[in-house]
Amino acid sequence: MKPRISMVTLGVSNLVESVRFYEQGLGLPRMDSPPEVAFFTLNGSWLGLYGRESLAEDAGVPADGTGFAGFTIAHNVDSEAAVDELMEQAVG
Repeated sequence: MKPRISMVTLGVSNLVESVRFYEQGLGLPRMDSPPEVAFFTLNGSWLGLYGRESLAEDAGVPADGTGFAGFTIAHNVDSEAAVDELMEQAVG
């Protein structure tokens, strides 16, 4: 077995706005997906966006999400200039 993470799914409060941010703001390539979820291809894995309530229900946990979730997600780039460029794209 080759260990890897094949997909990270985020529970989001506004799917439309989240899709807009990841697709247009960060420029991630979106895959064809059902309307209640969005998938983006990454380098060897996928990012999934799903409504927070639905993802919590799917996981069998409450959706209130109080407290720190205990993880972070990072996207590393090669230089400070690349960070500035990506941040400008994401905010623009």
